[in-house]
Amino acid sequence: MFNISYSDEKFALGKEVFLNAGNCSACHSLNDAGSVANVGPNLNDIRPDIGRVIISVTNGAGVMPSYLGILSKDEIEAVAYYVSEASMK
Repeated sequence: MFNISYSDEKFALGKEVFLNAGNCSACHSLNDAGSVANVGPNLNDIRPDIGRVIISVTNGAGVMPSYLGILSKDEIEAVAYYVSEASMK
């Protein structure tokens, strides 16, 4: 389903999605993104892996809606890669 490759370009696209297209920073804290929000889980604390982020973004979780159809498969893969890598810093 998802073809995840790792690169600086994917990280940059993921950060762009996190801050803009996905508007993730409105609800989630993530140090690398400079976001400080407390609606959703603090991503620095839970350090989700790529698979967990893909599932949450694709299907929604709790009050978080599904972004399937809003974000492309490439954008979902990129934001999952970004969040998983950035939360480990």
